[in-house]
Amino acid sequence: MTTPAAERGTTTIADRAVRRIAERAATEALAPGAVSAGRGTATVRGRRAEVGVTVTLPYPAVLDEAGETVRAHVAERTARLTGLTVPSARIRVRGLSRRERSAGQPAPPASDAGAAEAAGVRARRPWSQRRFPVAVLALVAAAACGIVLYDVLSVHAAGHTPARWRARAMEWLATHGPDGGAAWSIPAAIAVFGLGVWLLVLALTPGRRGRLPMKPPVPGVRAALERRAVAVFLRDAVTDVPGVGRVAVRVGRRTARVRAGLAFGEPDGARRAVTEAAGAAAAGLGLARPLRLRVRLRTEPTWRGAPPDESTP
Repeated sequence: MTTPAAERGTTTIADRAVRRIAERAATEALAPGAVSAGRGTATVRGRRAEVGVTVTLPYPAVLDEAGETVRAHVAERTARLTGLTVPSARIRVRGLSRRERSAGQPAPPASDAGAAEAAGVRARRPWSQRRFPVAVLALVAAAACGIVLYDVLSVHAAGHTPARWRARAMEWLATHGPDGGAAWSIPAAIAVFGLGVWLLVLALTPGRRGRLPMKPPVPGVRAALERRAVAVFLRDAVTDVPGVGRVAVRVGRRTARVRAGLAFGEPDGARRAVTEAAGAAAAGLGLARPLRLRVRLRTEPTWRGAPPDESTP
């Protein structure tokens, strides 16, 4: 005897099971172990399921291509294993991770192993787009031009009389120009000229002087460090030197000035140790242009010298 299909019962797949399948499918999208999946989401409504997974992709990787590959694989694999319809999957890239090369894996090519500098790739300073000041200036200029254009069109097209403010402005400019004898006209013109030159300089220079470019790990990738982060890194490295108390670091575009106070110990040896610690820390930053170190060590008011060597006769 065959039971009708309507009386056989139903099979319900829990959201948790679909979520676990989607998370597992995300780790299988690329090479084994290349993708790590975080906590995902899944909602089952009848025979349809909506899934989402947070993943960490391998570095380097083209994010849009890798993300699309993971998304398609998660949707297809989840639909196949659950029997549900998965129209799409939401993939959120949380970060990038660089996998360590195993012992039997061949070494990457020179261009992918940080030899971009040898290949002729030059690190450039980050370029500041200055969006906010440009947007404000553009809005102010557009508003002023719009008001003037409206008054001109109303005079020539509709036959209206010119606005009082425009007539007074033209009269004032005609009587207060360089030939009007005003003493402040020439300084004002020089100031306007200087402002124009300054705007051109801002438009043609990179800006973002607070960032130092790093050596490109691969061609097409740019990285930079904040000066404050470099200063904190150097300060922590110098603070670890025995006997050093207060440390102040000021980092410029080419030079890093380190001022340290010696609380106890021998000054010459401490100065060498501070210089070596700062140099090693600066060399490990991977900057495109090595920093020139200026180390200044002073003894603190409570400085205590090194005890005499009793073994010396």
